[in-house]
Amino acid sequence: MSEAVLALAGARKGRPSILQRLVGQALARNLSCLIVPGPEVALVHGLDVAAAGMRIAATPRDAAVLLVIGELSQKLDEAAAVLYAQMPRPRAILVLGGPAPSSLPHADVSASLSQAELIDAAGRLQRALAEGAFAASPEDFDASVLQARTEYVCPMHPEVVEDEPGSCPKCGMDLVAREAGADTGAEETTPEHGHDHEHHKDHDHEHHHDDHKHHHDHHHAHGQHNGGTHEHSEHDHEGHEHHHGSEHHMEHHQESSGGHEHHDHVGGHDHDAMGFMSMVEVTKDLPRSADGLQMDWIEVPFGPVFPGLPGGLRLTLTLDGDGVTEGQATSLVGMTTEGEDGDEGKEMDAEAFVERLASSMPLASVSYRLLACRAIERAAGLEDDPAAARAHASALERERIASHLGWLAQLGRQLSFVWLTRRATSLQLETRHANRDQLVALRPALRALTVRLERTPLLKARLRGIGTLPGSSHDLRGPVARAAGYREDARLANALYEDLRFEIRTEESPPDAWARLQVRLAEITASLDLVEAAGEPRLPTLRDIGSASGTGEVTVETPRGRAGLRLTLERGQVTSLKMDTACSHHIGLVANLVEGRELGDALVAVGSLDLSPWEVIQ
Repeated sequence: MSEAVLALAGARKGRPSILQRLVGQALARNLSCLIVPGPEVALVHGLDVAAAGMRIAATPRDAAVLLVIGELSQKLDEAAAVLYAQMPRPRAILVLGGPAPSSLPHADVSASLSQAELIDAAGRLQRALAEGAFAASPEDFDASVLQARTEYVCPMHPEVVEDEPGSCPKCGMDLVAREAGADTGAEETTPEHGHDHEHHKDHDHEHHHDDHKHHHDHHHAHGQHNGGTHEHSEHDHEGHEHHHGSEHHMEHHQESSGGHEHHDHVGGHDHDAMGFMSMVEVTKDLPRSADGLQMDWIEVPFGPVFPGLPGGLRLTLTLDGDGVTEGQATSLVGMTTEGEDGDEGKEMDAEAFVERLASSMPLASVSYRLLACRAIERAAGLEDDPAAARAHASALERERIASHLGWLAQLGRQLSFVWLTRRATSLQLETRHANRDQLVALRPALRALTVRLERTPLLKARLRGIGTLPGSSHDLRGPVARAAGYREDARLANALYEDLRFEIRTEESPPDAWARLQVRLAEITASLDLVEAAGEPRLPTLRDIGSASGTGEVTVETPRGRAGLRLTLERGQVTSLKMDTACSHHIGLVANLVEGRELGDALVAVGSLDLSPWEVIQ
């Protein structure tokens, strides 16, 4: 456990004085943190940020602390650097349960992954901020991901992108410079007071757009929905900032006509005296909106840290005004397999494989621990242990309850239902490691939450008709399938669940976000009944397999749906594997769910799928 440094890596420039010390003390008393990968990961590890004296910030510009939980993937590591660069100074880095990301400066405070360690680390961080918020010569911050490459795009035809300056072959307009990978909004330099900014002389002070956020506060007639704060990345400078336009409309660079050479083009283009075309001419090839207007479409990424969406998920939407024309979701943290047919192709000790798979799936670690143990034991030829199977089923259903409560907390963040986020978070923390009697004692509280949600007209109005799946959707699993009326559940084929009198719940109503909410609420009650019938929960552990060889294939109903694992053992070593998960299929539903929707509705639709980016096999 490292000691807090007196001078923060992200200190603000200034000579220490009594006034600045008072400012540092004020900041220390109101710690706001941005969590990477996200609040849902903190909760599954039992971390109550509020109880540690910190509040969760929705945007980097509102955060003083970057709270990193566990080891990050390379892509998420790079995203963390972009987020950190957007945070105003003084800023601090707190790392729990893993190494500091390679793209960031050293951690100001680090600790193990537990609530007690978080509370202690928060106290050390408060002292560090109170004493080291200002420094005469603060450290500069730079990372390779913050370097920019310039490309040239047509303001009216964004599909025209060139590596060199020139003119658009479609309309003749001069191509304008932009950061590679950014949207077509031009930059605008505006002064902003109250923040300290770094100055780097060896690059263009720009960031990759993919990990940025934009402001989209979207309000609906049936209640207020905070579409999230999605800001463009900003590089800190000494006294000024560069901002991308947050309104997502086109702004052309204003440049001196003497600095560009206008080219003559053939093909019937109607140029005026300055070499520009009429609006009728320049918009004739643009796509038409639903209202018949011809608009410029803008591609906007959300995430991988975005309020209401799971951390590690990047949602890329093409916007036509405030409407979504198309979109897709990708995972920055999904498990990557190598070799043919998904085989990893690397030998690994069986015990190590169980731990690796469980830790790779933080939002459903019990499910995947059970999946690994059962597949290895089956490959080794071991018979099922009935008593252990009941205890493992109880642990699996306990995780299902906690997972659905975590989804409800995310839904509360997305809809700005603060009461829902707080109540679901509290119940999830109580559920995680509860024994059978403690879970049964929570029944009245869980029932009260269910009743309140079902009797909230605003919630039903907000979710009804949103995220309706088309009839052509295939291979649906878990609550998403059951909300669409399918009797799809791996527990139906398990004799143990038949003995426990398990009954599946499906919805006959339209397969929308409201139906998925109803199914998950029903499953919380059903899982609680199963825990009460199955007995004391116990985490799966791998039995002794010696140096066995063989092939094992099993299926487990995770909180998000059926997951399958097929692996091969050779002398006690896992030599190949093939996995199939619900989220690997459900992530492909995003395109149909968001097309033609308003932005806020599209975000709610994606959130209703309860995607776990870690469970997307790549």
